[in-house]
Amino acid sequence: MALYLFLLCLFSAVAAVQPTVKLGYASYQGVKHSKGITQWLGMRYAAAPVGELRFAAPQDPPTVAGILAAGKHGHTCLGTGESSDRLLTSEDCLFIDVYSPTHATIESNLPVYFFIQGGGFNYNANANYNGHGLITASDNQIVVVTFNYRVGPYGFLASREIHDSPTASVNNGLKDQRKALEWVQRYIHLFGGDPNHVVLGGNSAGAASIALHLTAFGGRNDGLFVGVAAESVSFATMLTIEESQYQYDTFATRLGCTEDTLDCLRSKSATELQAHNHNIPYPGAQNPPLFMWNPVIDHDLIQNLTYAAFDSGSFIRVPVIMGDDTNGGTIFTPRGTSSLTQSNTFLHNQFPYLTLDQLKRLDELYPNHGPQFPNSGTWWRQVSNAYGDLRYMCPNLFVSSALSRHGQQGNWNYRYNVEDPTQMAQGLGVPHTVELAAIWGPENVQGSVPESYQAGKSNAWIIPVMQGYWTSFIRALDPNVYRAEGAPVWDEFTTETQDGSAEEEVWNRMLFDKPHTTNMEQVGTSTRARCRYSNEIGIPIRQ
Repeated sequence: MALYLFLLCLFSAVAAVQPTVKLGYASYQGVKHSKGITQWLGMRYAAAPVGELRFAAPQDPPTVAGILAAGKHGHTCLGTGESSDRLLTSEDCLFIDVYSPTHATIESNLPVYFFIQGGGFNYNANANYNGHGLITASDNQIVVVTFNYRVGPYGFLASREIHDSPTASVNNGLKDQRKALEWVQRYIHLFGGDPNHVVLGGNSAGAASIALHLTAFGGRNDGLFVGVAAESVSFATMLTIEESQYQYDTFATRLGCTEDTLDCLRSKSATELQAHNHNIPYPGAQNPPLFMWNPVIDHDLIQNLTYAAFDSGSFIRVPVIMGDDTNGGTIFTPRGTSSLTQSNTFLHNQFPYLTLDQLKRLDELYPNHGPQFPNSGTWWRQVSNAYGDLRYMCPNLFVSSALSRHGQQGNWNYRYNVEDPTQMAQGLGVPHTVELAAIWGPENVQGSVPESYQAGKSNAWIIPVMQGYWTSFIRALDPNVYRAEGAPVWDEFTTETQDGSAEEEVWNRMLFDKPHTTNMEQVGTSTRARCRYSNEIGIPIRQ
């Protein structure tokens, strides 16, 4: 018996996750923190996408001898319009971070939360989020993974030259994400995680990425994840490779590349590329869109428009949380919008396939009833409402309804309506992805955080509520199992009436509002009417 206990202790010591993790191609020295969490930052999950690997699909990381420090984040990826001399950005940016409970062993098999940041596919907008808050909220029962992926032309340049080249590839930003997921499948057990229980999280373009991974390869399940939680899924205009040629040609011309253009573009420095990395209008549009570089239909990874893929049932069946904020458009639209013409011009710049008849119908569905706000045009909130629904709210409701229609089990939807006094006074309402501060904890996200979310302030109550639902979903694929004490039961999305009519469905979603009014709500008839039209034109306007 004594020998058995000795061997058991010896094995446990060997199996425990140590700060130094050997991955085969490299060894990384992580950092233990006093709160019972160990983190490994800035590990390579793919080779540096520079030189001949620029515009190529991600490759395996090189083998490196010795022990590498993993105590600080790697560079984030260069974004459209950003200067190349920013200290924290680089073309060499394919790094991954892992946060794990210090007590975890290689046999712990803890659920893994794999977060895909947003940024319109043009920026790494949510880099370096800290996993400590979510791990603590889960009673140290999950592992959190964050990472960078290529954006802008580095991740989404598309043309016949790239498609026909044996050394180049389209949709590389999405392929980076899948490369990181494959890295998790291979190595996450060494950090205490379960490769068979990976839950995708993501916001905005990260949520759009989730939709594209659900429908990737026509809905083929490669076993990379078992559930998804998507905040503000975004349906932008999606072009084919052929339709994207003008972007490539213009970019090459700006850089003086007139012959052997792909080789020429690869020969340029990142500084040269960044000097010309800015948006141009879609053909037929008046001004550049907010986000020009986007995934393209390549008839392989992306085989159809996202609306069409979900409508046809060509998606992976896994449990899903999906939702949006009440005022998702306000941070994007021109504050000075002062006329119906300016409103329609903005919408057409983002969705160039909108026809005059479609714009007229949108004008009817979104009349300009105010309210007015200081330092804003009289049509600002009108265009914000229309854009927020077209790009965010209505696609997210469509996906949830499509999941239900195709028999999806485990289908939860929400509307986030927690009002911050400062944002309300500014006229922003409850803006795009503001719930990230509640999900991660306000001290764990980068950028501006509403003051009311801080400890002791008016909206601090929402943090344990959101973290309870999210960590429950990560652990149990159900937001209710480990929800916060006193939090209401979150019912699934759609219940059909007896006649089975889509017009008469009851759409149930969680309303995050105030402490005593956070509960289930039915999606209102006016929202459903607007979204029926948005969904109707989604495929014609190439979403």
